[in-house]
Amino acid sequence: MSPEQELLTKWRSLPQDKQEEVLDFVEFLRLKNSVNKTPLGERLRQIRSKIVADGEPLLSRDEIEKDIASRRGGFQETDA
Repeated sequence: MSPEQELLTKWRSLPQDKQEEVLDFVEFLRLKNSVNKTPLGERLRQIRSKIVADGEPLLSRDEIEKDIASRRGGFQETDA
């Protein structure tokens, strides 16, 4: 039995209200999967993949914040 057939069989065995919950959850997953699929987001993922493939280390959050601060002349935003 394929995963699709297994899912459908199990879904059909649920009461109507639970079937609707499953559909809502599937829609949530579908939307969550498509949210970051903008052209810019895709290009950023490609750049990140190339950096990783080239063996370059990714910056930590602290390193990113320090880099931003140095580019702003030492200015750092603080949580107030």
